[in-house]
Amino acid sequence: MKHPRHLLAALGLMAGALLPLPAAESSVPSKLADPGFSIDKMDRTVDPRVDFAKFAAGGWYAKNEIPADKSRWGGFNELAERTWAQVRALVEEAAANPGAPGTVKQKVGDFFASATDTAAINALGLKPIQGELDAIASAKTIAELFGPAMRMQLGVGGPFFSPAFYPDQKQSDVYGFYLFQGGMSLPSKEYYFSEKFARERWEFIGHVARMFELAGTARATAYKDAETVFAIEKALAENAKLPVELRDRLANYNKMTVAAATAAYPGLPLPQVITALGVPATATDVIVGQPKFLEGLSKLLQERPLDDWKVYLRWQLLSASAPYLSEKFDDENFRFSGTVLNGTPQQEPRWQRAAKIVDGSVGEALGQLYVAKHYPPAAQARMDEMITNIRAVMRDRLANLEWMSEPTRQKALAKFARFEPMIGYPTVWRDYSTVEIRRDDFLGNVTRARVFESLRRTARVGQKVDRREWGMTPPTVNAYYSPVTNQIVFPAGILQPPFFDFTLDDAVNYGAIGGVIGHEITHGFDDQGRRSDADGNLTDWWTPEDEAKFRERAQKVVEQFNNYQALPGLAINGQLSLGENIGDLGGTSIAFEALQRSLQGKERKLIDGFTPEQRFYLSWAQQWRTKFRDDAMRLQVARGPHAPGNFRAFGPLVNQQTFFDAFGIKAGDPMWVKPENRAKIW
Repeated sequence: MKHPRHLLAALGLMAGALLPLPAAESSVPSKLADPGFSIDKMDRTVDPRVDFAKFAAGGWYAKNEIPADKSRWGGFNELAERTWAQVRALVEEAAANPGAPGTVKQKVGDFFASATDTAAINALGLKPIQGELDAIASAKTIAELFGPAMRMQLGVGGPFFSPAFYPDQKQSDVYGFYLFQGGMSLPSKEYYFSEKFARERWEFIGHVARMFELAGTARATAYKDAETVFAIEKALAENAKLPVELRDRLANYNKMTVAAATAAYPGLPLPQVITALGVPATATDVIVGQPKFLEGLSKLLQERPLDDWKVYLRWQLLSASAPYLSEKFDDENFRFSGTVLNGTPQQEPRWQRAAKIVDGSVGEALGQLYVAKHYPPAAQARMDEMITNIRAVMRDRLANLEWMSEPTRQKALAKFARFEPMIGYPTVWRDYSTVEIRRDDFLGNVTRARVFESLRRTARVGQKVDRREWGMTPPTVNAYYSPVTNQIVFPAGILQPPFFDFTLDDAVNYGAIGGVIGHEITHGFDDQGRRSDADGNLTDWWTPEDEAKFRERAQKVVEQFNNYQALPGLAINGQLSLGENIGDLGGTSIAFEALQRSLQGKERKLIDGFTPEQRFYLSWAQQWRTKFRDDAMRLQVARGPHAPGNFRAFGPLVNQQTFFDAFGIKAGDPMWVKPENRAKIW
């Protein structure tokens, strides 16, 4: 049960869940690259008026190739590799010296040890899921089949649909029960229908058949069953929404009583689902994300034979469990998910996959070890100072926007006054004392940890929201904004170069982490975040005139990114990436003004031959340097809410006169954008 993407506006290049991969040596150099800002990463033979991104980071592009076990490579990834190296030292030491039973160190160490014991995992074969395979095979009715299906929902799987348990978007002080579309293996609806993904569909059917064969099914039957799986998933996809449609928070909020939903979707055993997931009996409402999808699912459950659904559920169980089973399943899972979909030829080393699984399963236990070792208290103070300065700029802009009317302005200021930053790590750590972690039970550890987390969330439906809770773990190299709690969150992992560097000047830090802070603040007022009011409730608090003016300005951002070609013939989807592009536009502009305020009364000097203004923009562009494999780029454009990093490097900047002034860019230069074509919102 993951965070619905429309409830978290995140900074990074997130492309779905991080899947563990089988053993192989990483092609990342053993001596990790320094991800921080440096003029050595520039290409000063390039004219910044012609190609600013290459000027800022062309030296890095010339010297770096994508490692064999990565689908993309950039500043984000270099920092992530350094962070995982830090984590590796922690988990390996914990595995070697786990300490007293029940302690955080014991749970982290034994979990990691179980994940890296490939001999034991291989020896078990299918045994860890044999009980559920038997339950699927013996089911006599759809209701019986929903027994193992809902156990999967609590643990490692997600068949049929996606439940979630987060603050009610229209009653944000209490937790709600959501049902979203799900149960599909391919990245998005397009993959089931568009001709441009014909290869992926063909490969998918072969992959499903291969997984069935590995599980003991004869080849002819395996291919027949694979066709059944694809037919069911394609039928589900017919009523699913595209990623760009899923961004509309209002359209994807449909609250109804449980009784009404039960009547509306008679083929779906909703009362059984609610009981099995541990939703309190007092819960009377369910928030349906995509009613048409559940209508289609309900009909399919009534129309298709039970044996077809057994085949589908068996596939879902094999697919979800593959990363935690023997290497033959793990390898095949990576071949499709990593190589076919992302173009990645090689898998990450076993230790790294294992560390990611520990982080994803008991992340706040690992986080306690990470923070104690790698989060300096001074980082908090400097972040607090920068956030204070950037907030002051944003508040002044809200107070003085020429296009916003007074009624909307006052509500915007009221919302901004309630805004809350969370830095580094949670003030209250998650209590994993009831989670049993055994050194000899990898899949069992994963399942018990995830069942614990799922039941913890389901039990709180109808209860008051805990605003201290985090949606990312401390080692995470990312950040996010939550519109329902009006909070920005910066885990300790991102507070390192290239985003945050104690040793460098304010210009570099405002251009990097300052732009990120501004980005997350701006998410509260992007095309979806602006729909939440001061209390975090999804409501229409804008005047119609102000909304029209906002949309007019936002449309310029859409059109700008629609005109960028990610690959020849592949345009970025400006509507899908709109929220993140608005975040970058506002974030860089606000952070630049905050830098100017911080420089007042101080000596302004050149560093490495560049002014503070120039270093600000160079820092922003350098941190977004990114190389993509073609398949990964196609996947990013198809479903990712972020524009590719190499376009984020300059996309927001060409809307700002201060950028043109800093580098002497004038009309007629390739980087120049006419004033009437520039987007300015906040």
